[in-house]
Amino acid sequence: MRIQFTGASKILGAGLAALALFAAGYVAGQSRFRQPKTIIHVVEIKWQPGVTYAEKQRILNGVKEVAGRVPGVMNVWMKADRLEPRDFDAAFAIEFANRTAADAYAESQAHEAWDKQYVPFRESSISIQVTNP
Repeated sequence: MRIQFTGASKILGAGLAALALFAAGYVAGQSRFRQPKTIIHVVEIKWQPGVTYAEKQRILNGVKEVAGRVPGVMNVWMKADRLEPRDFDAAFAIEFANRTAADAYAESQAHEAWDKQYVPFRESSISIQVTNP
């Protein structure tokens, strides 16, 4: 048995297909975000007057070196795009897989050694950690 479609049913079918395609594109284009359970550690730095570019780079490179030694570090960001308060000079962020990894970083001997090198060069800093419930 063969089904015959009239001109009107063909137009209706094409219209419904176009509507379905539009709806699928609209849904796919919606902003989707996740709320991961990772921990983001963000530090803003205000350097002491007179700290050289080379010293700043050495200290910031040390962040990557320490992060590379600690299991559970997922990502490191090194370039500040915008700082608040505006009189701060640099920033970095580290993403940890979980609280255990964040604590291991903070308590590691590598972090302690880096911190001793870093502290004399900073005038002040702001440090926060952010996660999801």
